[in-house]
Amino acid sequence: MTDPADRPAILVAGGAGYIGAQTCKALYQAGYLPVVLDNLSTGYTKAVKWGPFHPGDLNDRALVAGVVAQYGIKGAIHFAAFSLVGESVKDPIKYYENNTAAAVVFTKALIEAGVRAFVFSSTAAVYGVPSVSPIPEHHATNPNNPYGASQLAFESALRWIGEAHDFRWAALRYFNAAGADPEGETGESHEPETHLIPNMIKAQLGTGPALTVFGEDYPTPDGTPIRDYIHVVDLAEAHVLAIRDLLAGGQSAVMNVGTGEGVTVKQMIAAAERVLGVPVPRTVGPRRAGDPPSLVADSTLIQQRLGWRPKCSDLDSIIRDAALWQRSRVW
Repeated sequence: MTDPADRPAILVAGGAGYIGAQTCKALYQAGYLPVVLDNLSTGYTKAVKWGPFHPGDLNDRALVAGVVAQYGIKGAIHFAAFSLVGESVKDPIKYYENNTAAAVVFTKALIEAGVRAFVFSSTAAVYGVPSVSPIPEHHATNPNNPYGASQLAFESALRWIGEAHDFRWAALRYFNAAGADPEGETGESHEPETHLIPNMIKAQLGTGPALTVFGEDYPTPDGTPIRDYIHVVDLAEAHVLAIRDLLAGGQSAVMNVGTGEGVTVKQMIAAAERVLGVPVPRTVGPRRAGDPPSLVADSTLIQQRLGWRPKCSDLDSIIRDAALWQRSRVW
């Protein structure tokens, strides 16, 4: 095994969280040393397995500078955004403070410390209610909740910062992250849990309440929302390819990450019942504020530019891996 001192170090803000931890594993497997910065507001120390951990906040410019200098870091990946749509509607200030303002402070600290390659974990929520499907990157951005708006505001800041400071960046707008590490080393653990798949599987396993289907009156084939589910392993690989490209001198870009296939909530429930052989206890509730009817990615750009392809994002793999994690999770 390569000595950590021989590995180029990548700073991973939010690396103790769901997608961040999986990306740290992918970075390590690709020959990098992931250095995690996380304030543990939603992450877990047990999820930090593939590199050193520095507890701290995006706003701590001295800490960021010290970590960059200690490991000779040249690239960073930012996952440390708040991401609950409903919460953002109730508390937009929290989202703008962290997702926009703190992210700008973090970026400034990186630039001052000499980092010039940066991957931002953005979101399809920047599009709002799309007029076409699948959604290309050039589609109008009109977020209908503060989560998407705060992420879009930071994307806009990155464009200007990049031009002014020779700072190369990639904003990965991904859709619905799903699944878990196939080897059971990390997975989705949110408190409270708001995502469909873990709540659905916990209902099946009897470790959680009946699933609530939020709305059956959407303008979709079965009345439930359509989403593009991307396996967290495929998502992690996209981040590795993006930071590698930027470190090699690649140009800044916004890129969607998704499968291009839409799945309704009812179709996901039927797939889970087929794969696990257990019914999904469920009830129907009202729509959630800020939820668009359909979000499906056109990922042509990232496929052409980075050679990325989804390899694990079939529904059976997503459900099987998520169920493995829910049965064995230790945090």
